[in-house]
Amino acid sequence: MKYDVTVIGSGPGGYVAAIRCAQLGFKTALIEKYPTLGGTCLNVGCIPSKALLDSTEHYHNAQTTFGEHGINLTGLKANLARMIKRKGEVVAQTTQGIDYLMKKNKIEVLHGTGSFVDNHTLKVSGAEEITLTTDKVIIATGSKPASLPFITLDKKRVITSTEALELKEVPKHLIIIGGGVIGLELGSVYARLGAKVSVVEYMNSLIPTMDGMLGRELKKVLKKLNFEYFLKHKVTGVKATAKTVTVTAESHRGEAVEIKGDYCLVAVGRKPYTTGLGLEKAGVKMDEAGRIVVDDWLKTTADNIYAIGDVVRGAMLAHKAEEEGVFVAEVLAGQKPHIHYHLIPGVVYTWPEVASVGYTEEQLKEEGRAYTSGSFPYRALGRARASMDIDGQVKVLADKNTDEILGVHIIGARAADMIAAAVTAMEYRASAEDVARMSHAHPTYMEAVKEACLTASGNRAIHM
Repeated sequence: MKYDVTVIGSGPGGYVAAIRCAQLGFKTALIEKYPTLGGTCLNVGCIPSKALLDSTEHYHNAQTTFGEHGINLTGLKANLARMIKRKGEVVAQTTQGIDYLMKKNKIEVLHGTGSFVDNHTLKVSGAEEITLTTDKVIIATGSKPASLPFITLDKKRVITSTEALELKEVPKHLIIIGGGVIGLELGSVYARLGAKVSVVEYMNSLIPTMDGMLGRELKKVLKKLNFEYFLKHKVTGVKATAKTVTVTAESHRGEAVEIKGDYCLVAVGRKPYTTGLGLEKAGVKMDEAGRIVVDDWLKTTADNIYAIGDVVRGAMLAHKAEEEGVFVAEVLAGQKPHIHYHLIPGVVYTWPEVASVGYTEEQLKEEGRAYTSGSFPYRALGRARASMDIDGQVKVLADKNTDEILGVHIIGARAADMIAAAVTAMEYRASAEDVARMSHAHPTYMEAVKEACLTASGNRAIHM
């Protein structure tokens, strides 16, 4: 079999790359080692976690706010098994949608583990072994959960995000190692169902890669859900029995801490997955972090092989991988696409949601760049009071001399959707004044962005 382009991995980067290649007229094959398409994101990541987050948020609201809305319930009870079942149904519908897209675009899907024989020959080991030749290859094999060298993941009591999506019971006390996106989202799921959640984080903030304001605000909000925090703590040991887990840690002052629970979620990030690819046979090099080395066009050290998504440098985000998939397909077609990496947003799907794009305030200070900052609280919005979503705020950072928007950071209801407006404004290099003078529908959450821009561009917010 001979193809123009072969994509290894069917996650958001891989399947999008395959579709765009097919649209551009390339004869395209997609290799996937698992029975279903969609990779981590669709099967055990973005989609299933959002399904559980939505289910548990409905339950939490029924418990805490429905009475205020005049909705009286009796006998309210969470059915975790049904929530997990619905999550599976959502995943199945989504992955089946990818199957349909492959057929629609005439992409040949080959199930099995892909590996290089040389840079133009691939072997697919599945139900039967297939060898194919290809002009170009796009590696999109993604990432796997990372751990710490001294932790044994038994996948029963000491678990990763994959097992956390399939628990048969609500933990009494869930210990989370890592205060980043994955841990806080899954912690929220079980906290809403009654679990106590302890977060052990090495850095001094939750979501430490995002603007400091966001971590501080999220810490306050999650505390209401029975979260406790051990920030600036280094984990020194994890021991599990049949029914318990004990985590030991050391504070930055050298004080020893022991935390006992019934489950421990290890959420210290993810690592590139290249196992079994045989990259050395194709002349593809990796860096010291295990990522595939690529140039500005995402080409590897082999002229005809490209790599995208979690397996290369940059943020491990599904939408970043998608952009790179389209980018490479268009490069192969002789086009001149671009990706503005600085304007790829980050989102945390807790409630309230957290979303961020551009420079953080800490980065601007470190660079010594002159800037203005404008903030506006959700509680000052009529729309937020109507929906009882008053936690959160918007912060806009702008260049002090030109007023160009440099960063937008939101914690609040629907922040994940709102951040797209900030990305749009920043792609067109809008000033805070530009956004402040645009009409924003009333009453909406987006009015907080307008008011923050009014503050950043001249300290003239109307409603504060």
